[in-house]
Amino acid sequence: MTLKTNENGIDRDMTADEESAYLAHSAKILATTKAEADAKTAKAEARQSVLDKLGLTADEAATLFG
Repeated sequence: MTLKTNENGIDRDMTADEESAYLAHSAKILATTKAEADAKTAKAEARQSVLDKLGLTADEAATLFG
């Protein structure tokens, strides 16, 4: 599979170096995005765990701390 790029308005096939750099960059972005999503999920789960221990709903906690 050859990837395409646009250089000065001209579409062309990527060179092997460009393609490998693009794929490496894409993998890095995907890993970063997944790590951020995992961290967000973990934070939400921890927050819900604390609320459950306190016997509060999210609305009640917002009222207390808001």
